[in-house]
Amino acid sequence: MKVMDFEAQLAVNGSAELDGTKVTVNGLQGVTEDEARAYIEHLRKQYPHDTITTLEISAEEDGNVGLNYTVQPPKFQRIRRITGYLVGTLDRFNNAKRAEEHDRLKHGLESREGSYAEEIRDSCSACGA
Repeated sequence: MKVMDFEAQLAVNGSAELDGTKVTVNGLQGVTEDEARAYIEHLRKQYPHDTITTLEISAEEDGNVGLNYTVQPPKFQRIRRITGYLVGTLDRFNNAKRAEEHDRLKHGLESREGSYAEEIRDSCSACGA
């Protein structure tokens, strides 16, 4: 199976895959792989931590080139402070630490009588409420 080059993919499909980015060209003829790669690199410099997933290169009315693109932010792992340790998950805790986490007092904004906001509002003498 022969792999089509960038320009051939654009001609046949209307879009092409380049460095993990789907590139579409509208209203322009003869956009080369080097030009598309330069536009992708330009966007990567603007968004160094994001992944550019799509790029649409189009002709603007004023003669300039318009770039419409989609970025995907990096995935991150939630870190919490549990029983004195910064952790993402509890899977590396031994049984004693798991029991400590299970038995700990979890703080929240809800009280037995109502919400914390209601308690503050009810006891507010400055606003006269």
